[in-house]
Amino acid sequence: MDTLDLYNGNTENTSKIAAHLAIAGAIIVLLPLIFNPPIMADDLIIARAPVPAFNFGTENLYNQMLEEISPEVRQKNFDESVRKRYAGGAIKTIDKGIKHIRITKYYDGKPVKINVVEIDRTLAKNYELRPALSSTSENLHSRRTITTIAKNTNSIAAINGTFFKPQTGVPLGTLMIDGKMYTGPIYNRVSMGIFDDGYAVARVEMNAKLVAGGKTLKIDNINQPRMLSSYTLAYTRKWGTKAPPTPKYGWQIAIKDNKIISSSSNPLDIPDGGYVIVAPVRALAPFLNENEVNVKINTFPEWKNVKHIISGGPYLVKDSQIYVDINDEKLTAIGGKNPRTAIGYTKSNNLVMVAVDGREHHSVGMTLVQLAGFMKSIGCTNAINLDGGGSTVMYVNGQVVNSPAFKGGIAISNALVIARK
Repeated sequence: MDTLDLYNGNTENTSKIAAHLAIAGAIIVLLPLIFNPPIMADDLIIARAPVPAFNFGTENLYNQMLEEISPEVRQKNFDESVRKRYAGGAIKTIDKGIKHIRITKYYDGKPVKINVVEIDRTLAKNYELRPALSSTSENLHSRRTITTIAKNTNSIAAINGTFFKPQTGVPLGTLMIDGKMYTGPIYNRVSMGIFDDGYAVARVEMNAKLVAGGKTLKIDNINQPRMLSSYTLAYTRKWGTKAPPTPKYGWQIAIKDNKIISSSSNPLDIPDGGYVIVAPVRALAPFLNENEVNVKINTFPEWKNVKHIISGGPYLVKDSQIYVDINDEKLTAIGGKNPRTAIGYTKSNNLVMVAVDGREHHSVGMTLVQLAGFMKSIGCTNAINLDGGGSTVMYVNGQVVNSPAFKGGIAISNALVIARK
């Protein structure tokens, strides 16, 4: 049974909840006095400060405080919320705070089979949500099945992640894991930032530069395929041991410990803990004789304290409204009805992972607009599309739960996993 019965004839639980209710009620009564004290005689000439943005005495505040005080109440609310939002779906509890939902929707009279995993990280304290590379050595040139990735990361659930270059497995778009930038954005596509206590969604731009002697050179990307010969790119050991070939009229410098240790028009070895910068020779020439150089890698928005970033595109839901910017993100090629992968988060800060089967008689797939509508319908305030089509695959508790065209799913570059701590 999926819903926790708080009482179940247990007087100890009943007493515990009653105590929590009494504490919360007392706090709500006292809050107006704490933040907006009564005017005393000596205060008559002083205007009282505006009341802070608390909704005193309302049901929302009451429930929020109860959830913070009582894990049992939060669990009950999570169970009820999932049951309401996925009406008609088959709901299974994977572990505390983690649900797997199977549901079938009909669009134009045709079926679409959908698998969803929703996690309340406050309840699922024994798990961590994070992107994971297919390679255990963190080499970007790698592809493995989602089952292998999940087992390597000791994960209870996983879904395929960013777009990637099929020939090599290199992720295409922003990917940060544990504060380390593995790859930078392409076309400033939308990404999700994962924090210790929540999420954020935005189109991400590269904000990186090479700095020395008062000179600055913009770095256009990190560990990504070259799009223009005029770009300046940085490569780390995550790319491999050697930088890619230099473009015509280009040059390379290898940097370690803020020193240029080698320079050539030929591909250089990438130093461990350092970078190789590849750029037009005229752009790098002013830096070649500098004693100290610095590489600064960041993004815009900066997202201070972000732990992980995973990219996709296009937007699906933005500020609780359907928003599909397929043209702006140069993703018109992925239109039509297809298997789809998406992630989003709800007003109550739950993370939702979605896999939609498609291109089959029993499940025809979704357009991006239909997917956006579904993500909004299940309560997502912000949501983004991830790599789909043949890549769409979801793993739950030891097995692939959707029906990808290739049994078990194709080998992929990376995944978003719910891993045991």
